[in-house]
This record gives sequence, structure tokens and C-alpha cells, in this order.
Amino acid sequence: MGSLQDERRGPPRTGDAVSLAAPTLTVSLADYADPADGAALVALLDAYARDPMGGGEHLSDTVRDTLVDALASFPGAFSLIARLDDVPVGLANCITGFSTFAAAPLVNIHDMAVLPGHRGHGIGRALMEAVEAEALKRGACKITLEVLSGNETAKALYAKCGYGDYELDPAAGKAMFWQKKLI
Repeated sequence: MGSLQDERRGPPRTGDAVSLAAPTLTVSLADYADPADGAALVALLDAYARDPMGGGEHLSDTVRDTLVDALASFPGAFSLIARLDDVPVGLANCITGFSTFAAAPLVNIHDMAVLPGHRGHGIGRALMEAVEAEALKRGACKITLEVLSGNETAKALYAKCGYGDYELDPAAGKAMFWQKKLI
């Protein structure tokens, strides 16, 4: 996938001979073999992990050291990195799965993160659009994600992007995300 670019340019300021251009936002697939992309991925995920919505604790040294290679070796994994003028500011880690009801691939957004100082500027939406474009390219029938019930900012973004609760029959209720930790 190529880059998505958002080239917002502000109006010239009164009295300035030259106006400064707004930062350029790009979103592109991470190359797990590229050390710069790998370092950006780990740094962005660690920032998310330290955020209260990511659990509030940094990634362990073991995860930091093995994450990129593990993603590279995992079939169907892909990551998107958002950059402002080449500075990493956002991340989406995705895993391709399979929908038996549709007999087609699906994409799960496993991690979605934008650095705190950059939230509210369209970076999350650009990442969501890039995930959707990549999912369509991979023939996915849908995109899934989990969101904490108290994360109102993320829920608002996801709703604006067309996401909502999963249910097959309203009488049966909404799907719940459960887990059982093994390690």
C-alpha cells in the first residue's frame, strides 16, 4: 500500500513574507525488516502500553526485543505507522483472521495508538482509513477491534468511522470480548 497523505496548509500569517507549511501526515505499512520502522513500532507501542488505556505499564524488555520479529513471522500480521513530517506519531497493529460465517478473511485491529500530544488532529482517523484500505486489499469481509468501555475518545472515533457493537440477533444480545490468560 502506498502512503496516505494529508497536506493541510495553513493560510499565510499577516506580515510574514513566507508562510510555514503545516506538517505532512503520512500513513504507511511498516517494513518489519527496516530497523527504523521496527524502532518506531516498539516506541509507539510502548507509549500506548504506558497510557492508562493501554494498561499503564511499559513493555517488558523481552517484548521490546522480540516484538518486531514475532510480528514479521506471524502470518497475516501487519502494522501501519502514521508520521508527521517523518516523525512517528501513531500506530495500528493488525492481525488477519478468518470469518467462518462469511468464508472470508477479516482484519482485527489489535492495537491503535496515537501519541498524547498528537491526539485530536485526524491521525487516528487517517490510521483507521489506512487499515480499511489494507483490509479491502487483502479481501477482508470486515474489521474488528476491542475498545475499553471507558475510552470515550476512541469510541467516538470508531463510531464516526462506522464501527459499532457486534450482534447477530438483538434478542440474543451484543457480543462480549472475554479472555483467559495462559502466560
